[in-house]
Order: sequence, then C-alpha cells, then structure tokens
Amino acid sequence: MRLLEWRNGEQHRIERVYRYWRNQQTFHWLPSGVPMEVRRMADISRVNVLKFVVDAAAQAMYVDGFRQPRAGENEPVWSVWQANRMDARQIELHRAALAFGAAYMVVLPGDPVPAMRPASPRKMTVVYGEDEDWPMWALEKRSTSAGELYRLFDEEAVYWLGRDEPHDRLTLIDTAEHAAGVVPVVRFRDQGEIDGETLGQVEPHIPLQDQINLTTFSLLVAQHYGAHRQRYIIGWLAESEEQALKASAQRLWTFEDDPDDVKVGEFEQTDLSGYIESREASLRHLAALSQTPVHEMLGQMANLSAEALVAARDSHNRKLSEHQAMAGESHEQTLQLAGALSGLPVEPEAWVRWRDMEGRSLAQTADALGKLAEQLGIPARALWDRAAEALGASQQEVEQWGEMADSADPLVQLEAEFERQAGNFE
Repeated sequence: MRLLEWRNGEQHRIERVYRYWRNQQTFHWLPSGVPMEVRRMADISRVNVLKFVVDAAAQAMYVDGFRQPRAGENEPVWSVWQANRMDARQIELHRAALAFGAAYMVVLPGDPVPAMRPASPRKMTVVYGEDEDWPMWALEKRSTSAGELYRLFDEEAVYWLGRDEPHDRLTLIDTAEHAAGVVPVVRFRDQGEIDGETLGQVEPHIPLQDQINLTTFSLLVAQHYGAHRQRYIIGWLAESEEQALKASAQRLWTFEDDPDDVKVGEFEQTDLSGYIESREASLRHLAALSQTPVHEMLGQMANLSAEALVAARDSHNRKLSEHQAMAGESHEQTLQLAGALSGLPVEPEAWVRWRDMEGRSLAQTADALGKLAEQLGIPARALWDRAAEALGASQQEVEQWGEMADSADPLVQLEAEFERQAGNFE
C-alpha cells in the first residue's frame, strides 16, 4: 500500500521532532569512548526549552464556546463537544498541532452523539488532493499488543486492516460506513502556508536547542573539573594514599625538607561566567525567533512596569492570534461535520469563542468594564462575557446571571404578570 509507504517515509522526521519535544534527543557531537562521568553529565545537560515554546502558546489557546456573532447562547452542536469531553482533549490537540505543525480530529457517527477524537501525526497519515479542506484518504495506526492494526478512511467508510508481522500484507478485518460524504478527518495546522506543510514550533529551532545543550554540557564539564581550586606541591611526594588525603585536607602544611626544594601553589579556578552568558544569549535568540516572551524564558521579571510587560508580550500575542485563527477554522469545520452527523443545525456564520487567557488583575478589569459602561454607554449585560473571563466563570454561570437579573428586574416581572393575566382571560 503506497499510503503505508508514505507514512513510513515521514516517520523519521516526525520522530525526530518528538524526541526534541520530549527531551529525548541524542548527542551526536559527543565523542565515543568518553569517561562514564562525562557521559552522565551529557545526559543531564539537556535543557528542554522547545517544550516551553510549545506550551507558551498551547496554554493560551482554550475554546470556550461556539455561537453566532450576536447570540447569547452556544449552538446546539456544542452539546456534542461537551459530550466528547473536548474541554480537556482540545489541549492535547493544540499541543500536537503546535509541536508537529499539524494534528487531526476524527469525527465518526456514535451513540448517542458523534465521536470526536484527536490524532497525532505520529499515528495519522493524511493525503490531500485539490480540496485542501477534506483529504482523499487517511490512515491511522492503532495501538495493539498483537500485530499491527490500522484504520483506513475514505469518503464512504472506515476499513480496519491488520497484519501479524511488519513484512506481511495487510488484510481487511472489518468495514463500517460513516455516511459523512467526506473523509471524516479535519486537519489542524499551527500556521498558514501556501507552498507546503508547516514545520511546527519545534523543528525550525532544533539547532538552537542543540547549541543550548552543548553550552550547558561545556558548563558542567568546566564546573566539574575546573571550578574548584586545585593545589599542587613540587618537590614532595606522599608516601601513601592516606598521607596524600591527609595533606589535601589540611589548612596548614609543614615540611621537614629544605623549603627551597618544595614549592606549594594552586591553579586558578575556571571562570564560568562566559558559559552562562553564552547560554543566556542563545535563550534570548530563541525567544526572538520563536516569538516567546524572553522574560518568561529567562525568569527575569524584576522592575517591569505594566506597559513594559505588554510590550514584551506583543510579538507573542500576534503569533497567538495567528494560531487561534488557524485552529478556530478547523474547530468550526469539526463542529459542522459533527452537526451533520448528529442532525443538529449549525449556522454557517457561527464561530468558536476563545477564552481570554491574558493575565490581568481583577481590579484593572473591573475598572475598565465600569468605564466602558459608564462613559461609552455600553449595556452592562453586553460586558458580562468579559467579566466572566476575568472571573474564570463558565458559560453556564453567565446564563445564571441572566436568569437572576431577569427575576430581579421589575419591568420583566411586570411583563410576566401581564402575560399571565392575558392567559387567564383567554
């Protein structure tokens, strides 16, 4: 099967990205035959900053609703999202898309609602034709303790294929029609590219990760062998190991031999500041290229004003907006497919609502919302969504606010009384 051959050809690149993302990269620059203690220092010299680059974006991407622009409630298909526990599963989906450049969502008929499951490119191989929205075929490797098991998707059905040994031919095990009319796999990309697939947030920065690891390794070696002062004695040799150990621990040394023939001195300790500065320079370079806040990567936030913090995160926020635009379209495509499979209507103009994850104090938010309502005349209820984001309130809580406000509004109560009395007259 050519699709399986294509998958095997892509695995080398994908697994390399995975190793760097999970801090399991190998040190090709480490010579063979080095002492064991040096090899152990190499093992602990991995400073996995690429994971932080991915997490810095993924932790700010959280879909919190799906509604029309002026609607106060989510679309009915949002119940399918909730039933599939996508509040949590979207996090792993976003992380995989950011790390590898692409991830996938499989949507299949289910009972009582369609099943939505994210898939990593380590397991899923997808082939696109002229239609960039829907693939022609998709092949997913499933975990199994005996042999290999695959799922092949086309526009009509899902085919289960298996084999006992890697070199055997795949045999058809089962077939299930899905009635989606398309290959029910939606692609999530980390950014837009016309001329090819995106590389994600890990692969472009692998050389910098190697530089940081190598600098850290050199720092550990210099620290281990040269950071402490080493003393020497010329003209005197210990008669035993015990005598040498005793001499090394003494603060005051005396010798019976001619002092002109015995010289005691010490080597200067190695200056480690150059290694530390080199590593910080590489971290700053990586922060600039990956559009990650440098103060978070270095852990230096002293004496930063609110305006300086906003400026420091400006580049990261622009990058995040691009990620959200790309992922938002894919989420909408997923929910439209889920609506078609479940029979729930989905309005074409409905869009996903991203939770505002920007860190602000509650006092600042309350003051800003109060001024918007007072000075610009924006209705207070129109600002409830913003207030909910600051408080961390869910959409269900916002709806409860509306019910409580309506029950306490005298005009609403009077209108309800008129409707009740009109019903009695009828």
